[in-house]
Amino acid sequence: MRIDIITVMPEMLEPFLKESILGRAREKGIADIYVHNLRDFTEDKWRRVDDYPFGGFAGMVLQCQPIDNAISSLKAERHYDEVIYVTPDGEQFSQPMANTLSLAENIIILCGHYKGIDQRIRDHFITREVTIGDYVLTGGELAAAVMTDAIVRLLPGAIGDDASALNDCFQDRLLAAPIYTRPAEYKGWRVPDVLLSGNEAKIREWELNESLRRTQELRPDLLTD
Repeated sequence: MRIDIITVMPEMLEPFLKESILGRAREKGIADIYVHNLRDFTEDKWRRVDDYPFGGFAGMVLQCQPIDNAISSLKAERHYDEVIYVTPDGEQFSQPMANTLSLAENIIILCGHYKGIDQRIRDHFITREVTIGDYVLTGGELAAAVMTDAIVRLLPGAIGDDASALNDCFQDRLLAAPIYTRPAEYKGWRVPDVLLSGNEAKIREWELNESLRRTQELRPDLLTD
């Protein structure tokens, strides 16, 4: 899988992409992740990529030309399944969306900045607009990092136990059951006896019941959507 991230702040992303599961996935060739500086695609001699919005609105807007050049140059080299713009008014990112995107071959993620991007880019280039929550960040870099992490960890070989990702929260629209490790008793706090029983059927039944209980208490919306 290949992910190309276009940003005006590549220095925010590179350290994150070198660590942990993402770093190992890149080293193993499981995921090719490239960060592109939008300023490298501007035709402005001062490397500017933004300008004032028409209509007298406040803030600055990323211009069409450098984004067009960046996306067009990438698309000239290969087909992209999605060109994603991360923006507060996009579709809510979710585990099912991460599952779907993990099956893609090539993805572009465009990070907004300032007040966002010229609407014409959204109209003519973007195939999907995504948000990670109902709040505004300085730019789309953190959202792109979150999405990339959620997608790449699903790729075969990215984590030590592939089955582990299938048991994560939200995979079946349920929160995960509580988990425990050694010692079985600590300060008088005991691990539930069923987890020590070795009875696989009973353990799976307990896991499902605990997942349902926690979802009902903490995220009942998942059970009704």
